[in-house]
Amino acid sequence: MYAALWRILPGPAWVRVVILLILVAAIVYGLFWYVFPWASQFINPQESTVGG
Repeated sequence: MYAALWRILPGPAWVRVVILLILVAAIVYGLFWYVFPWASQFINPQESTVGG
């Protein structure tokens, strides 16, 4: 999967690295600002069964 992604990106290696870093940053941003807050509605940390 990563090799296929690397092959379809344009430019020399340093441009590919920059593009991948931007993509990773966008994915992390989307997760922290949209996905995790939405998922937190369904997760209640007070209902854990781990512990004494």
